[in-house]
Amino acid sequence: MDTALILDVDGTLVDTTYHHALAWYRAFREVGVAVPVWRLHRAIGMGGDQLVAAVAGDEVERSHGDRVRELWKAEADRLMPEIRPFDGAVELLDAAGAEGFRVVLASSGKPDHVDHYLDLIGGRERASAWTSSADVSATKPHPELLEAAWERAGTTHALAVGDSVWDCDAAGRLGIPAVGVRTGGFGVDELTEHGARAVYEDLHELRRDLGRLALAAEARPNRT
Repeated sequence: MDTALILDVDGTLVDTTYHHALAWYRAFREVGVAVPVWRLHRAIGMGGDQLVAAVAGDEVERSHGDRVRELWKAEADRLMPEIRPFDGAVELLDAAGAEGFRVVLASSGKPDHVDHYLDLIGGRERASAWTSSADVSATKPHPELLEAAWERAGTTHALAVGDSVWDCDAAGRLGIPAVGVRTGGFGVDELTEHGARAVYEDLHELRRDLGRLALAAEARPNRT
């Protein structure tokens, strides 16, 4: 098989979505900006370079963007000991490798956070490569992160897996198929409207469908 399985990490393999939403809420509160947690949840999956303006506007980004990101990092660091992998994450990685996929973990997280996640899921042993925010200049929904992951895989075909509409948008902009997992709290209709070819309730359901997904990915045109 000559196909990369490009897996998002935050919210897809490890249970971080609501931790990040809380960390952003606390960071904005420190600079006197009130952003409801529900609105922050809707933006999780974007990189921090995109999120501040998306939830609070361009003026907040200009005035406080870098400071909010610093505060978010400090809050997220404090929550890291609470992070756990989703049930089925390790089994999915093992099954993807056995199926013949070249597994790449496409995270836009901070490098030290990504290191922690890799420890939780045995990612260094189970994936051929991984990314962090240090590897790109613009994060999701820009396609640069997925493109970097695909380049590291070195395959002709690719399939992206993520939990948010931003993952699906990035895959669509890169021209590769995407499937969604509901682990980030997005609905089936939302994910499909943003281009997901299929949506799975959990990682076990996704794992059971890997064979079909492999055939579908390899039926698409090659990388040019």
